[in-house]
Amino acid sequence: MSIYIAYLVVFLLGATPFFEVVGVIPIGVAAGLDAVPVTILAFAGNMVTIYLLILLTDKVKAWLHHRKEKKIQNGEHVSEKKEIRAGRVWKKYGLPGLSLVAPFITGSHLGAILAMGFGGSKIQITVWMTISVVLWTLIMGFVSYYGMGVLTKSTGSTGFLADLLK
Repeated sequence: MSIYIAYLVVFLLGATPFFEVVGVIPIGVAAGLDAVPVTILAFAGNMVTIYLLILLTDKVKAWLHHRKEKKIQNGEHVSEKKEIRAGRVWKKYGLPGLSLVAPFITGSHLGAILAMGFGGSKIQITVWMTISVVLWTLIMGFVSYYGMGVLTKSTGSTGFLADLLK
């Protein structure tokens, strides 16, 4: 597998809801990829899709509402657990609080959509989601880089991707 394909996968997984920077950066670094490009590409993938969701808010909300109604009509259970948790955070800490914890309680993509539903403006949500994803990107990049360094020294492995390709 070409190294470029591996980095493309990092970008695409960063853009995928619920993977995001919190999950993709550690996986990419553990795979043996360089931490700096992994961090940058995961951030870029995550932000591209968040910005698209914010721009297309009305269409995304309509699609989610239609999807929810269809599940109800089919007799499927519609879980609102994440929405309820996000609502509690919104009431207590507002947009900054929701933005900062969204990657863990709902995912940043759904967090941005919920923030719009709770009344945040597109500009405010864009600013706070960017701050949140930058912060979590830096934290996960730092922790992954130094954590993998410790793991490499103790096991001699250069990452599971490198080990698979041997």
